[in-house]
Amino acid sequence: MIGHDHPHPTYRQLRQRLHVALVLNSIVILAEFLGGLWINSTGVMSDAGHNLIDQGSLFLALYAHMLAARPATEARTFGYHRAGIVTAFINAVVLFVTALVIGVLAVKRVLDPVPVDGGWVMGIALVSFVANIGIALLLQQGAQDDLNIRSAFLHMLADAWVSLGVVASGAAILLTGWAVLDPIVSLVIVVVIVRGAWPLLRESLEVLLESTPPGIKTAHVVEAIEKIPGVKNVHDLHIWAVEPRLVMLTCHVMVEGDDTNLTDELLRTVRARVASEFGIKHLTIQMETQCCHGEAVHCDLNQLTAAHRGR
Repeated sequence: MIGHDHPHPTYRQLRQRLHVALVLNSIVILAEFLGGLWINSTGVMSDAGHNLIDQGSLFLALYAHMLAARPATEARTFGYHRAGIVTAFINAVVLFVTALVIGVLAVKRVLDPVPVDGGWVMGIALVSFVANIGIALLLQQGAQDDLNIRSAFLHMLADAWVSLGVVASGAAILLTGWAVLDPIVSLVIVVVIVRGAWPLLRESLEVLLESTPPGIKTAHVVEAIEKIPGVKNVHDLHIWAVEPRLVMLTCHVMVEGDDTNLTDELLRTVRARVASEFGIKHLTIQMETQCCHGEAVHCDLNQLTAAHRGR
């Protein structure tokens, strides 16, 4: 559903969209809860509860989005870019917990069905579905490059699916009188939520663990640098992302010959090669003619890890 044809919204536009999303979702929560209470439908009230969780995710997304715009400080030299990643991780966990709760309630409803008015269930859930889809579309463009906004987008999209499932179950109950269809549809929605939350959880966790970003192979970076004339080897290489749009690289480049070969021209060549082939533009490169550490173990990350394990 996330497209690539539209210009990216600005920070101000994304913040305004999050504010609008919060207001719309508040109206949906209130309408669903009061409507479910009126028609004695636990399914509709459960959908309102799911919307309430989404409201929390939207608040977190807005707060993290505002934090990410703050400049770097002496204490936080990378700024607040990771705030969005932490929020995305929390939202992914909440989605899994939500799926678990819905699954447990659905199983209980299968074992002990509760009669409800299918027509009213359809009507209320349909309003919720339209509202949630509208909010998701509002956040869609920002979800292309911002993991934090993407988490809020997926929350609202998942909630739209939940509402659509409630619409379908209401229609089925209205036609057949089988109240057990309501929890069965809910179990299908649980699978949809889990499938949508897993990539978000995995990607945010990879960033928090400072893993090499997807699409970049460390061995390929080493190979590209070592092909440059004058470079003997590359070691102590680290590649990670502060957030998906801000990839960092640090390494030591051992140069052939003596100190006279440690030239700015060679450094510019290395930086240009890495930037052009891998899109990494924030680099810290130390050039040397021999390992500058007293212990050679520091020149090999694998040996360093093994040394820590042996302690």
